[in-house]
Order: sequence, then structure tokens, then C-alpha cells
Amino acid sequence: MPHDMLTRRKLLKGLGAAALCSPFFAQHTWASANRPFYIDGLSFLPEDINDVKASKLTSFIADISDIEAIKQADGTTNYKRSYNACIKSIKAAKQIVEANPDVYIQGQTGLDIVKAQESGRTAVFFQIQGADCVEEDSAEHWQQLQEFKQHGLRVLQLTHHYGNRFAGGALDNDGVTGLNKPLTQAGHELIAAMNQHHMLIDVSHSSAQTALDTAKASNSPIVQTHGAARSIVNHARCSPDEVIRAIADTGGVFGIFMMSFWLTNNPTPTISDYIKQIDHVVRIAGVDSVAIANDFPLMGQKELIKLNNNNEQGVKQYLDWWHSLRDKNVLGFDVEPKHVVIPELNNIDRMSLIDDALKKARFKSSDRDRIMGGNWQRVINQVLI
Repeated sequence: MPHDMLTRRKLLKGLGAAALCSPFFAQHTWASANRPFYIDGLSFLPEDINDVKASKLTSFIADISDIEAIKQADGTTNYKRSYNACIKSIKAAKQIVEANPDVYIQGQTGLDIVKAQESGRTAVFFQIQGADCVEEDSAEHWQQLQEFKQHGLRVLQLTHHYGNRFAGGALDNDGVTGLNKPLTQAGHELIAAMNQHHMLIDVSHSSAQTALDTAKASNSPIVQTHGAARSIVNHARCSPDEVIRAIADTGGVFGIFMMSFWLTNNPTPTISDYIKQIDHVVRIAGVDSVAIANDFPLMGQKELIKLNNNNEQGVKQYLDWWHSLRDKNVLGFDVEPKHVVIPELNNIDRMSLIDDALKKARFKSSDRDRIMGGNWQRVINQVLI
């Protein structure tokens, strides 16, 4: 590991450890007899406000973006988060949060997590899954980025599946050899602007090279809000160990999500497969580097719930898309998916179930606290100031 990266990792981890050990942190943020301390790395604002209370979440990162479906030249579809779509969607999300002050706190800084835990509410941090929403030709003042921040945007994902003018996408492919596109010059400028504006950089869906470039370029911790380890499932949407380590080296966090076809090749997915993903990240990058994510609604994947979590039927809705990427020779799509969800976790109680499973797997209490929420809080405290 390069000396400067090692020094940065030690410094950031030291700051995180100091925060975890402080009396203020222990008194105000960890689980109590009345309420656990859980943070979810990615979900969505639910239609039913009662889902928020039922989820037991102290906080979650919410994708509030909207999309335009863009047909690619090769026949596949990319879902672009355009400026017009996302500025409307973030304003609408802000109205929902403000209309429910007994349930939500709109997350601005790490202190809002403390306020949420103390008051029994849930702090929600707005995220957009794709920097396509920043469309301005001149990046001199980044007016659109600042506008999004004014409306509450705190986490911005560089790209979604396919590359854009800032970054390479995980599913980019030339149909023969595959591509691993780097962070572009515009991407470097965007990273600098996000550092300056204290916004959290998300490399989910990025190519491996873009993620590595971003880790090197950023002066603040970066995250992958939702993903899985390629060492377990050899797939383009899963991250190589070097990417997981690079994120950790910035002081950042890697969130393990719930999409089971990227968690395990086993024909029947179980909660043990989810714990194996967590354990892998802990072993290669440390317990401070891993956290929980969802990537489904708080209640779970709706179509699978309707099917009583029948994966054999539910996976059919993904096959047309899957086969279109298989035809492009994108890594991993040659293996037919058998499932979509871990049935045990596709419900509103997933956080408690994961916490219990970690305990059964003999993770010590302090490590469980970090995995279930403390690691997200540490990074949010460091970046969103």
C-alpha cells in the first residue's frame, strides 16, 4: 500500500475511532433499550409513511432521483437521471419530508442522525444515482450542483451502470474485450467540487478503474452505498477486492445490498450468504469498512412480496435485461440468475434479522454496532459538515 494512502487511512480511521469512543457518541447514538441504532445505505421514500417507523431505522440514504429511459445504440436501455427530472424529484422529496416532521428529519450533517436517535425520528439523506443530473456545459461555478445541494442533496453517485462524461460504468462493454473506463477530466473536476461542497461521493455502479481513480482523487472519504464482492460472485456489477480496499483506504464505507443474484451463486440464497459478504469485506478491508444497504424499498422488493418471495417466478422479470447484457459479453451475465432476493430479508424487519445473524456468527457487539450503523455515521460525520 502506498505510504500516503496508508497515512490517510490511519488518520481517518483514528478520527472515526475517536468519535466512536467519545462519551457524546456513546451516550447519544448507540442502541438503547428502547430503540436500536440502524442506518441503511440505500432505499427510497416509501409511499406509506408507517413503513419508516416499522423499519426501525435511525437514518437512511434515500435515492430521490427520477429518470429518463434512453435507448442505447446497441439496443439496451440506460436510465438517465437528467437535470429536469431530478430537480423536480428532489423538490417533491423535500416536500414529503417537510410534511412529516414527526417522522422525518432531512439529513444535512451528522448531527441530524443524533437528533433523530434522540427524538425517535428518522434522518433521511438525499441521494441521486447518477451525475448525469449535472448537465451544465461550464463547470466553473457548478451552479446545478449547488442548486441540488440547496434542496438537500448530500450524496451523489457518479454514474448508473453505463458511463457518462464524468465516469466509466460497471456495465460498459465494447462487445468483445470489455472496457474499464477511467474517471474523466470532467470527473476529476466534479470530485474536487464535491469535496469543496462537502458532499458524499458514491462509486456504486462505476467501473473498477473509475472507483480506483476516485479514491485517489478525493480528499474526503468515498463510499459505495450498495454493492457486493466480486471474489464471491464474478460479475461486472460486483466490486474487485482492490476497489473495496481503495474505498476503505479513504476512510470510506462499502454497503452490502440485498440483490441476491449478486450476493451468491448458490441456487437458494439464505441470510448466511449475506453474512459471508460482510465477512469477506471485513477480512480484506477491516470492520470499519463495511455496512448495510438495501437497494429495494423499505418493505422489500414489491413484486417478490406479491409472489410470497417465490424467486423462481420473480427472477423472470429480470431475464430480458439480463440476456441483453449477456449478448454484449458483459462479465457475469453468461450465468443465468436463479433468484432476486433472500426471502428471510425481503421484509421490513431485515435490519433486526441481520443484527441477530451477525451475533450468531460471533461478531462481537462493538463490531455489530459499526456494521449496523456506526460506520455510516462516522463517514457522514466526516464529510457532511
